[in-house]
Parts: sequence; C-alpha cells; structure tokens
Amino acid sequence: MELFIVARFHAREGVEAEAGAVLQAQVSRTRAEPGCLEIGAYRSARDPRLFWIVSRWTDEAAFEIHAGLENTERFVARMQALIDHPFDAARATRIG
Repeated sequence: MELFIVARFHAREGVEAEAGAVLQAQVSRTRAEPGCLEIGAYRSARDPRLFWIVSRWTDEAAFEIHAGLENTERFVARMQALIDHPFDAARATRIG
C-alpha cells in the first residue's frame, strides 16, 4: 500500500534561505531512490519560514530504507539545527 509522508519545518529566524536550500538538495537526492514515487518541497505562501516535504512511496518498507540511509540521517540532523520545533513528520495512507 502506498505511503505518504508529510514533514513540516518551521525555520528559525534568519536561516530561511539555508533551510530552503537544504530541503531542495534533499528532495533532488531522494527522487532517485528506489520506491520513491514522488517528492516535492514546498514553502508557505504566507509564512516564509514554513516549509514542507511531501512524498509518496511504494510502501512503508521502501520509506524505512530511505529513513535509514546515512544521507537521510544527516539531512534530519541538519534540519533539526535549523528549525524552531521538534522534528515533525506524519505517515499517511490514501482514504479517497
């Protein structure tokens, strides 16, 4: 069953550009991973410090492989240093 991941990132003041660049680089790397069907980074139209990554995976197993990659772990650690809240990602399946 396809798995959707929605990760929210609210950048600390003054690091918005860096956060956006880190997100874009991660999305570019992740697109080539097996099991990644779609991924994109988004910025709020109203809050320039608020970003999301939305991704779609073939299944939870494919996402778990992604989550365990050294590159992904480095990305999470780097983003945690740039955001003003605990890391926030939701796993979801389509209901309609």
